[in-house]
Amino acid sequence: MGLVCIPTSSVHTLFLVCCAFVVSQALGVRTSPPHKSLPFIWPLPAKFSFGNETLSVDPALSLSGNGASSAIVRDAFDRYKGIVFKHGDRFSFLRTLRPVYDVTKLSITVHSLNEELQLGVDESYNLFVSGAQVHSGAGQVTIEASTVFGALRGLETFSQLCSFDYTTKTVQIYKVPWSIRDKPRFPYRGLLLDTSRHYLPVDVIKQIIESMSYAKLNVLHWHIIDEQSFPLEVPTYPDLWKGSYTKWERYTVEDAYEIVNFSNMRGINVMAEVDVPGHSASWGIGYPDLWPSPSCKEPLDVSKKFTFDVLSGILTDMRKIFPFELFHLGGDEVDTDCWTNTSRVNKWLQNHNMTAKDAYQYFVLKAQNIALTKNWSPVNWEETFDTFPTKLHPQTVVHNWLGPGVCPKAVAKGFRCIFSNQGVWYLDHLDVPWDVVYTAEPLEGIQRASEQKLVLGGEVCMWGETADTSDVQQTIWPRAAAAAERLWSQRDSTSGNVNIIALSRLQYFRCLLNRRGVPAAPVTNLNARTAPVGPGSCFEQ
Repeated sequence: MGLVCIPTSSVHTLFLVCCAFVVSQALGVRTSPPHKSLPFIWPLPAKFSFGNETLSVDPALSLSGNGASSAIVRDAFDRYKGIVFKHGDRFSFLRTLRPVYDVTKLSITVHSLNEELQLGVDESYNLFVSGAQVHSGAGQVTIEASTVFGALRGLETFSQLCSFDYTTKTVQIYKVPWSIRDKPRFPYRGLLLDTSRHYLPVDVIKQIIESMSYAKLNVLHWHIIDEQSFPLEVPTYPDLWKGSYTKWERYTVEDAYEIVNFSNMRGINVMAEVDVPGHSASWGIGYPDLWPSPSCKEPLDVSKKFTFDVLSGILTDMRKIFPFELFHLGGDEVDTDCWTNTSRVNKWLQNHNMTAKDAYQYFVLKAQNIALTKNWSPVNWEETFDTFPTKLHPQTVVHNWLGPGVCPKAVAKGFRCIFSNQGVWYLDHLDVPWDVVYTAEPLEGIQRASEQKLVLGGEVCMWGETADTSDVQQTIWPRAAAAAERLWSQRDSTSGNVNIIALSRLQYFRCLLNRRGVPAAPVTNLNARTAPVGPGSCFEQ
């Protein structure tokens, strides 16, 4: 039925209780929480209190307050009404009497209607659900936020408080009054999506973006291009997308615009990546002069001005599409043998008194300068920091992936850092269980408050070698939600025994995703994205 906090410990009891009161689109289920004080809201809010009343919610719920003047807020309100009232009032004409509802409107107050979405935008919100008034009998629901994007986060939380009662066939809010004061722990909470190893249709990307908003993730790191394929249209160099797998597996400029705008409406930034100088063999299918030689196709030819002209053209075209202040330039896994083994390139190195390592640095720094001239802050994978840390531009964001201990070193030198340790946050590693994802800590090894502030947050990475439309969402969810709570919720309230603090709450959220149409896999399977081992409730898998 709803969000209640009653102690019970056994999974079997949880299953029976769930079966009795399951299933709403907003997924309020009368289950026992893992801890007396922890509600089934994911990610866990910073501060909250609740009571013991129940309110019904009108399917004709209206929006009031100055937030209604924002297109972003209005659009989100309509989306969440569709989720909360999935069962709807479709057959109300069969009723002789219209029910009287306790909650008939939702008030949203936003202190700034500026709709520019950038890193660090204020996503805090307060959500209040008051009990039924003595005289009017009505309850009130209010969301207060500094920005429209905070209002979006509040709407998500509100939707998780609502639950469909199958007996009365109405949407209810349980444990009223609610007081929730919430804000994210980190400003950068991301998911990497790789569309080079396998092409993902635009509609699938949008489905993933929608699901990200349910977990309050706020950055889609779009790894568009890699050595296997170049699916993106670049008007300045129109032959580049000849590197796509087929002419049907491409993204037009309009597609990219649509993805960015769709994300923006959900408070999600899109950080594009053009990985250079390695991971780039597909570029040369359209422009073979970018290869060091026909038999040695990457890294990109460092010796030619044309290489950097193309790179600059790509970034110029992409800057028109991607407004986010961060742009990812890759820089990882660069094998420079093609440069030294190609006589023409090797002669250029000698003439410029460069080693292959020097040329790697030269390329990365030149790419950074191109991005900086377009008002982007460059993001680079950690190998660049490991190899020439003193040469990187001070605005560089170091992206950790190889293992632990990188962010502490990066922030100690004044760089910002994004945490994505592959041992815990690479979703293509199917043997990494949910609890390992959940307990990973971006600030591990960083004690000084001034250095902790340089850790922007983190992202889970959905590399696409073994993931396509058939299984990508099952691979992302529910483990990405475990990282989402680590990045949003306060550390002290989500530390301890994860089986007590988080397991049943994550199982609950996984079922919420399923009921919203997201094919999230079972939580506790030995390997990610595998099917259930047998019959049973969603809430015990």
